[in-house]
Amino acid sequence: MAAPEMESLSILLPAAAATQALAQRMAPLLAAGGVVWLQGELGTGKTTFARALLQALGVDERVKSPTYSLVENYPLRAGNSAWHLDLYRIVATGELDYLGLDALHEHDALVLVEWPERGASALPRADLLLCLSHADAARTARLVAHSARAQAWLQALARITESER
Repeated sequence: MAAPEMESLSILLPAAAATQALAQRMAPLLAAGGVVWLQGELGTGKTTFARALLQALGVDERVKSPTYSLVENYPLRAGNSAWHLDLYRIVATGELDYLGLDALHEHDALVLVEWPERGASALPRADLLLCLSHADAARTARLVAHSARAQAWLQALARITESER
């Protein structure tokens, strides 16, 4: 029996404000946790998305880019935790062994991973892959569901996006 085809959604992001708006629309969907891998070249808006999402989920403190610390943890309004990782500086997956990433596997944690391809074998499996890319002067977000949970997120996001038109 063939695996069910995973759902995907593409959204044009004409400015950074559109990336932030996408994160704000997705916040209620992700409040209960999940794993989101953020992929894209430098400057495509991965950190902009993560910062806006965390703020929409109730993070009142400054949301720092974890480029140097590699991982930041934030308590969310819903009572669970969010983990924001930036693996850009990781050369070998073994480097992640010293970060104590066991908490990433908490059932209700929200895990946002920038540059996940640099540590994929040490990370929890993605529910959602968010690929950001340059599209002339704008950007494009391609969201690909890798779980039933993420398929439900994309269906809800499509309904929200359609109702805003």
